Amino acid sequence: MAKKSNNIATPKGVAKSNRVIANCDNLPVVSTIEQMIFTIRGVQVMFDRDLAILYGVTTGRLNEQVKRNIGRFPEQFRFQLSEEERNEVIAKCDNLRSLRYNPSLPYVFTEQGIAQLSSVLHSPVAIEVSVKIMNAFVYMRHFLISNAAVFQRLENIEKHQIATDQRIDHVFQLLEAGQHPQQGIFFDGQIFDAYTFVSDLIRSAKKSIVLFDNYVDDTVLTMLDKRKSKVTATIYTQKVKQQLSLDLAKHNAQYQAIDVKQYDRVHDRYLCIDNTVYHIGASLKDLGKRWFSFNKMEMTAKELMGNVK
Repeated sequence: MAKKSNNIATPKGVAKSNRVIANCDNLPVVSTIEQMIFTIRGVQVMFDRDLAILYGVTTGRLNEQVKRNIGRFPEQFRFQLSEEERNEVIAKCDNLRSLRYNPSLPYVFTEQGIAQLSSVLHSPVAIEVSVKIMNAFVYMRHFLISNAAVFQRLENIEKHQIATDQRIDHVFQLLEAGQHPQQGIFFDGQIFDAYTFVSDLIRSAKKSIVLFDNYVDDTVLTMLDKRKSKVTATIYTQKVKQQLSLDLAKHNAQYQAIDVKQYDRVHDRYLCIDNTVYHIGASLKDLGKRWFSFNKMEMTAKELMGNVK
């Protein structure tokens, strides 16, 4: 179920109750009516209470006239919301919260049903109100058609984000259960999630951590400090620059020492947690800035280290 706006505006000069519109000078503009149009069950509709306000009658009077002419209002013109539908629309729109306290479920009218209302409501403004409502429906229809591609992209993005969140949640559930996830992917912007994931891997080490990463800075040293005491940490990197040497010296003077070795024969990033090897698609200092994946390798850390010469 979708609605046009998160906030439904009350027509200017009209309270949220069924206040009567006294004359044609007080008729709402089309843009106000648009905010009263919802999409429910795949069709655009308006609530009986909002229509009553626009026509200058009470909700009871409006529905009474409809019942007297029920043959003009088949279900495709007017239908009653289920309790689930009412609760959903209340949750999405603050201005409809009062529906929660109504003992009866509300009715909604489709465009065809609203066109019929002008013939059964004997109000001095009924015809003019109906014209404005029809114009609002036409505008909304054009708006939805013109922006259909945009809405589709937004829906796809939302579905993609939900799927991504579910995968990330699964990764953390495995970590909380003391299991190492086999593989996964993090997307750009998920900086904290990626940082937390690698940090939890580091915390899980019992004996040793070995990192192959050619782009190391002081942030990587800080991450490795999350390991347990007496767990050794060794970094293999392509070049130990002066700044890294300075950072390492100051770090080791205060914290559990990290051993950094120059090694220029590795292109990818590998993180060894005890005897388990992870292939990491990004340098640890850049986690979450761009898409990257990780995979748990079948090769053991002992086998990997046997190739270091």
